Amino acid sequence: MDSFKQQRVEDFYEIGEELGSGQFAIVKQCREKSTGREFAAKFIKKRQSMASSRGVRREEIEREVDILHQIQHPNIVTLHDVYENRTDVVLILELVSGGELFDFLAQKESLSEEEATQFIKQILEGVNYLHARKIAHFDLKPENIMLLDKNVPLPRIKLIDFGLAHKIEAGVEFKNIFGTPEFVAPEIVNYEPLGLEADMWSIGVITYILLSGASPFLGETKQDTLANISAINYEFDDEFFCHTSELAKKFISQLLEKDKKKRLTIQDALNHPWIKVKVVISPKRERRQLKTKRLREYTIKSHSSMPPNNTYVNFERFAQVVEDIDQMESSFVSLAAAHDSLQEDIDTMVSVYNEKEAWYKEESEGVRHELSQIRYEFRKVEAFKRSLQDDMQAFSSSLSAVNSRYQERQNHLDALRLELNNELQWVQEVMGSGPGLSSHSQ
Repeated sequence: MDSFKQQRVEDFYEIGEELGSGQFAIVKQCREKSTGREFAAKFIKKRQSMASSRGVRREEIEREVDILHQIQHPNIVTLHDVYENRTDVVLILELVSGGELFDFLAQKESLSEEEATQFIKQILEGVNYLHARKIAHFDLKPENIMLLDKNVPLPRIKLIDFGLAHKIEAGVEFKNIFGTPEFVAPEIVNYEPLGLEADMWSIGVITYILLSGASPFLGETKQDTLANISAINYEFDDEFFCHTSELAKKFISQLLEKDKKKRLTIQDALNHPWIKVKVVISPKRERRQLKTKRLREYTIKSHSSMPPNNTYVNFERFAQVVEDIDQMESSFVSLAAAHDSLQEDIDTMVSVYNEKEAWYKEESEGVRHELSQIRYEFRKVEAFKRSLQDDMQAFSSSLSAVNSRYQERQNHLDALRLELNNELQWVQEVMGSGPGLSSHSQ
């Protein structure tokens, strides 16, 4: 890709401390030498060979960069520059230093629905910009919803991490199994054609968690979670939603709709009364504000159990959670959790592909049966054709015999006609000579 500068990024940027890491990426703070501006440098490890499973395929990195080049919106992280060396592609991105939205809200004592809608609306505006360009994010989740600066009255939302994003092309079917199980849409779980609708489902899950501190489909295992999503197994438990308006619950329900055609579009969501109508907060409503205790518990639990897959992790938040835990014990627990998570992912993938394989086998059996029936009908037609040819040949032979017998009768008739003509001629001659003979006798 021409926009990948084949130069050492260190010649142009001072690389600072690590901000976060993922499976194949590390994000570090950096400063541009020529301007002194602060950025985030995302080092993406390239896959070195087709046979390797380590690193990211170059075409996937190119897709992410191509999409980031098309984006310029206040609620979406911006790409500043791209460098490449033998092992890595380095994305120089806007520095988003305000932390995660959920972490910010969890620190508050309470949260009104009006405050919640202000943040949800910012998410919707960013997604609206993407969807207007037929770009699906496919990985909307709390970890990828950041704040540019949390030390302002109304922090600005920034959507990050476009590693799974795709341009949706008309007439081109796209299927994949990816994303974070807790937030993926049913069509991803069921390996069905994907589109912009998948993002809207994720926004529904995010809104549910934001207002309740509970995750609608989260199960004991990832397989349980995916099964709950496929069955649309969720409810608005009074324990979590006793102070939530019916309008907010309707907004969520219309997003968590299995039928993609019935699910809210991004425009529908922006025009929804819960988002669009300005809510006047009365003193009575203030007393009914949403408590953030459960949201705080959710964020702590999700940070302590998730694998390190967020490129903008602020590791200071983990210190508060694990400071009283023995370091060695924590390492073993994390290792066991990572192993279990990987095994669950493998089991889920195997289960999904086994189902698809059974479906394809059933379809293949049906096709083979139809082909067998067609071959049978073809053989019947061939046999009928041969029988018809034999009948035609027999008819031709019979026709030849009839023609021969007709010719014989014709020849016989001609002979009889000639003989009759001779006889008639003789009679005429006799009749003509009759009077002469009579006169002579007298």
